[in-house]
Amino acid sequence: MKSIDLKEVQAVIDSFAKQDVYLHLETTNGAYASHHNEAFFSAGAYIRNALVQYEHGKIIGEGPYRVGLKLSIGWIYAEGLTHFEVDQSGRLLLAGLDYTGKLAVALQLSYSPFE
Repeated sequence: MKSIDLKEVQAVIDSFAKQDVYLHLETTNGAYASHHNEAFFSAGAYIRNALVQYEHGKIIGEGPYRVGLKLSIGWIYAEGLTHFEVDQSGRLLLAGLDYTGKLAVALQLSYSPFE
């Protein structure tokens, strides 16, 4: 993965718009870290292979970045994104890595289901 380039990522987001795409969205702040420190509150969210169609999407910020996808009935939103790649299957993989390089958030789009 490489650091986010706003223009490059926006072009890929635009290319997926108004089509059925599979979405993977995940957040974590170390869900398994609470067993090391009882005072640590862990939270996370996970959705995989949600079939969505968004009207338009936008990446904004100065880093870490935010991505919003406008659906006909609402929004999908992820923030804290730092890195991206378009893999050999044409999937957009966005990730937010913390200061130690660990995954904090992931937003991925694909024309086929994720395995």
